[in-house]
Amino acid sequence: MWSSKWQQRDQKLPQKRESLRKRIEADLLSDENICGIFYGGSLGEGNPDRYSDIDLRIVVKENKSRYIASKHKRAKRWGQVLFFEDPGEGLPYTVAHYDDFIKVDVFYYIPADLTPSVWLQAIHIVKDESGLLQEIREQSQKLVYKPTNEEIALWRRKFVSFAHEVYRRTMRGELYYALKGIDELRWLITKGWYMEMGKVPNAPTDWAKIEGDRSPLSYEQQQSLCNWTAYRHPQSIEQVTAELCDVFIDLNESLSKQYNIPSEKALLLRALANI
Repeated sequence: MWSSKWQQRDQKLPQKRESLRKRIEADLLSDENICGIFYGGSLGEGNPDRYSDIDLRIVVKENKSRYIASKHKRAKRWGQVLFFEDPGEGLPYTVAHYDDFIKVDVFYYIPADLTPSVWLQAIHIVKDESGLLQEIREQSQKLVYKPTNEEIALWRRKFVSFAHEVYRRTMRGELYYALKGIDELRWLITKGWYMEMGKVPNAPTDWAKIEGDRSPLSYEQQQSLCNWTAYRHPQSIEQVTAELCDVFIDLNESLSKQYNIPSEKALLLRALANI
């Protein structure tokens, strides 16, 4: 079995993450202008593993712009920041990477920013001055995800478009580009499975929790994703693309019946016949 050279460090990551959490909460709970604190992601769901991030959400009563302007300074209070990942100083979030290999995603809100959402069904609340967070969590848990007709139509168009692009790039000898397209097709199949389960899909090309023990996918589905691996050879790319297209057609039929919409099978087959 492969073993990382960082195995000893990694064993201590949960303890280091918990220590960082305590420093974060001690700092934020002392700020009277902060009316809400909660965690999302794995900590919110209560199933973090050794490598889970801290998905921190902070609700301020007023002067959100002041908190955004000092977001880096604030994150530095909690530990030794190695670098920040966020793309702009004016955005209401930051991603801080600490030198002990813990990552913290921080979002700042005011109460008016928060509304019930399927993304807020599993949150861990630390501070809720007005009871707003508890109410939003309860309302969010009543929501049921159902893909819209347009979402399914866009999923179809994206799959066919990427399949065409894989062919074009393969014929041009741009094999890295073609392999990237294969990855897009794999992800779109995964999105179809999520829609079939009535589970909110990840953001495009986000593979978080799609593999491993926390994945909602079956063992057979995960094995299929693993088997759809192409190599830098046109024949390999063509074969995997064909396999993915066959699964796409069947999956589209299943989704169409499930959500009572036309499958457009003839059109899709005609489009895929071009490759």
